[in-house]
Amino acid sequence: MKYALTAVVVAFTFTPLVAFSGGDPEHVKFPQGYEKTFTKYLTANRANQKQVAKLYANKTAISSYTQGKEGASGSVIIMEIYSTKTDTDGKPVPGDHGVFEIDSLAAVAVMEKQDKWDASFPAENRTGDWGFAVYNPDGTEKSNDLNCVQCHTPLQGQDYLFTYQKLVDFVKKP
Repeated sequence: MKYALTAVVVAFTFTPLVAFSGGDPEHVKFPQGYEKTFTKYLTANRANQKQVAKLYANKTAISSYTQGKEGASGSVIIMEIYSTKTDTDGKPVPGDHGVFEIDSLAAVAVMEKQDKWDASFPAENRTGDWGFAVYNPDGTEKSNDLNCVQCHTPLQGQDYLFTYQKLVDFVKKP
């Protein structure tokens, strides 16, 4: 009995880390129809992976960065994550402009910025005011072992975005 109780305590201690380390779909919702209303600002190979990312920003984010500010509350960034076509050696097939050839949509990652998150969304599950969630292509929650917060936290000087400069350059184009 003593060991069973210990096991339960240990399980509950680590469960929140696993459940929310890669995002929190309870707070960061999937924006239905984003493909029609958001602006695509980048298509690129993902660093150190065999994937391609297409990145989109909503009107709030575009407006904020156009004005030379960080993303305002209500900004949403979407990253569509695609698997790539591979050659016989399992390496991604190069396509146009150095971007790998896309095979299929594998996941949709969402970053949402709010200045007043609900108290049930703890600060340690966010980076600054940015929250994260990962979804399947159909908008259902996707299991994610990556820790979004851990990777984005060092990017404070870039509004916590890996593609900050690409987004800023995009909105400054005439």
